[in-house]
Amino acid sequence: MDVRWEEAGWERLTGRTGRRRLPVWDCTVGLVVGDDSVLLVDPGSCVREGAEVRAEAERLTGRRVTHLAFTHGHFDHVLGGAAFSGAEVFGAVGLDALLTVGREELRGDAVRHGLAEAEAAEAADLLVPPKHLVSGEWTLDLGGVQVLLANVGPGHTRHDLAVFVPGAREVVFCGDLVEESGDPSAGPDAVPRQWPAALDRLLSLGGDDALYVPGHGAVVGATFVRAQRDTLRARFGVSEA
Repeated sequence: MDVRWEEAGWERLTGRTGRRRLPVWDCTVGLVVGDDSVLLVDPGSCVREGAEVRAEAERLTGRRVTHLAFTHGHFDHVLGGAAFSGAEVFGAVGLDALLTVGREELRGDAVRHGLAEAEAAEAADLLVPPKHLVSGEWTLDLGGVQVLLANVGPGHTRHDLAVFVPGAREVVFCGDLVEESGDPSAGPDAVPRQWPAALDRLLSLGGDDALYVPGHGAVVGATFVRAQRDTLRARFGVSEA
């Protein structure tokens, strides 16, 4: 256990990775630390929260957050992005257009879920859509570790991105394709019939021994991901390939 990280409210997963479960919506923020660069996964729900996350991450790592990845476009995962000025922003193909034309919908969704109107409006107005769009896979060299960004969707949304971190123990940041603290949420932008296949792609990335980091909830293993895949198959009437 890394006491310094734990005291700051972060969970150290491996020597290169950590994460924090944010309050209110229990959204997971991921962190990957390279020798030269730092990647943050999902910056939280508003500019204030994003700024707090950025300050904590930079204090823990001793360097600036240089890269930012959005696992999908829901407000609790993207609206903190404006706090990361200067970072290179990544997302699945199509997420840039969604976040550009859907700002008002994003703001409204945040308010409906309880974010203060002023904070939601500020975050939506300032949000910078991803510049780097992943259609298949994209390798980021952070120095000492090469991180794989994989467009594994659609599933939870039409723009699901996973982050795979190699090492002695592989780590997969899953976004809301996997949820541990509640049932997977299938909103109007979900693609339920393709969701189980997206989880198969996650499993092929990480394998049996990886740590799978859900968008909400505790870190799980491959057995949990398989069980959730099978539950989704039954729920949405999807037969095995």
